[in-house]
Amino acid sequence: MQYIGITHDGAAWVAALADSRVYPLAPVQDFWADAAGWQEKSLSLTAGGASLTRADVTEVPLVPPTARVICVGLNYRAHAAEGSFSVPEYPTLFGRWTASLSVGNVPAPVPAGEAGLDWEGEVAAYVGRRVESADEATAAEAVFGYSTFNDLTARRAQKLTAQWTLGKNGDFSGPLGPLVSRDEAGDLREGLQVRTRVNGTEVQNGNTRDMIFSVPAIIALISQTMTLHPGDVIATGTPEGVGYVRTPPWLLQPGDTVEVEIDTLGTLTTPVGGPSLRARA
Repeated sequence: MQYIGITHDGAAWVAALADSRVYPLAPVQDFWADAAGWQEKSLSLTAGGASLTRADVTEVPLVPPTARVICVGLNYRAHAAEGSFSVPEYPTLFGRWTASLSVGNVPAPVPAGEAGLDWEGEVAAYVGRRVESADEATAAEAVFGYSTFNDLTARRAQKLTAQWTLGKNGDFSGPLGPLVSRDEAGDLREGLQVRTRVNGTEVQNGNTRDMIFSVPAIIALISQTMTLHPGDVIATGTPEGVGYVRTPPWLLQPGDTVEVEIDTLGTLTTPVGGPSLRARA
């Protein structure tokens, strides 16, 4: 089953998505309070319940405002190598605020003072149940599903200090695609192809088999220190092919379009705009 966030009855809701029809389920926080239960209900609802057309709804991120978005840097061997980084002993973790998240087809602005934005196509994993001090097997069962994600990065801001927070939290810089339930998405360890295109030209083509740390390993490690809750998101890292390491560097400019396509998860499209678009934030 696939899910999107929509504006419905004046609030953010989670809706099931089937054949471009949208089936509102529950307010975002109610959905994540019982994600497994709503998944079961959605199977019957999409078989004949009332629906809307996708073109007629306003899509929003389907994560609750209390969610933690934890991103993993340097999690593909080839990506670490292209940046001249050694393979880390532990995952490099940094945070995004939910305010930076967006959805497909919403323009991402290049901040003033940046030469452009860099693309980082990746898989986002969604926690579906409370996880505390878990082993990897328990952590694997806590994954509700996955989506496409683009960790659009302001490289100048990222490199100002050793901490990456500023460059990873630009307005509308974290677009998410529809959430695909784990049973439909498949196992990342068996390999999903991750492709990124800029104006139709392929710039990334990696496979989740190249991940240094698996999603269960990441969740298990995080859970030793902080309890994860339903609706929390793990952005699992990007494969090789980012723009800043190229000669000369290639960064996204206003007017560009970037697409992230991942096996079983679909294609996420993001147009790029100028700094004036930040007025929407």
